[in-house]
Amino acid sequence: MTFAIYPSLKGRTAFITGGASGIGADMVRAFAEQGTRIGFVDIDAERGSALAAELGSDVAFEPCDLRDIEALKAAFGRLKERVGAANILVNNAARDDRHGWETVTPDYYDERIAANLRHAFFATQTVAPDMIAAKSGSIINFGSNSWMQASGGMPVYTTAKSGVHGMTRSFARDLGPHGIRVNTVVPGWIMTERQKQLWVTEESLNAQLERQCLPVPVEPVYVARMVLFLASDDAAMCTANNFMVEGGAL
Repeated sequence: MTFAIYPSLKGRTAFITGGASGIGADMVRAFAEQGTRIGFVDIDAERGSALAAELGSDVAFEPCDLRDIEALKAAFGRLKERVGAANILVNNAARDDRHGWETVTPDYYDERIAANLRHAFFATQTVAPDMIAAKSGSIINFGSNSWMQASGGMPVYTTAKSGVHGMTRSFARDLGPHGIRVNTVVPGWIMTERQKQLWVTEESLNAQLERQCLPVPVEPVYVARMVLFLASDDAAMCTANNFMVEGGAL
């Protein structure tokens, strides 16, 4: 595959949540290849530090548990000091742990919402003032096609992910007058190492490929490429919308 270079991304600053592994790590690498300054956070300090060290001085990492909003704000403040104010925010961090509706407690429910939805709201709230001052910005939230296809076995996760879509459209309306675009990337079943280790079997993968129009496993790099497009000036008139990367499974 030969991928695009976006001149508008060179020299800009992107903040990425959950950037140490999986789709997040692919996005960190993809932005670095564009000459973008990157600040990313993740709960996995070891992997995050290793990735930042590999990619060089324009990539800054701060360990952070995004369920702690004050810690998130503090981490973003340190990233701003290191790589500058964010022109781009990618709210990627999530955790799709399986759970039965019968066993969900109020505490577990709140923790899943915190891990999959709440931090994205407050990350946006934190970076928006600098984007407003700059009169431009791109915020990219991560949804999921799981709730769209009525997936079972993780009802709090799908509740949170469906909420992302409403949040995107509301922020797009509120921030649009300031030149800030807000969109949702909707991955399908992406073949990250976590998915392969926990849930991918020959049977489940074959069933997924039969569901897709393109019968090829969807790798993280393709999600990263969609994010680059939405972050760039090439997507200047794209806002308040869903951008699917799922091989035509729906």
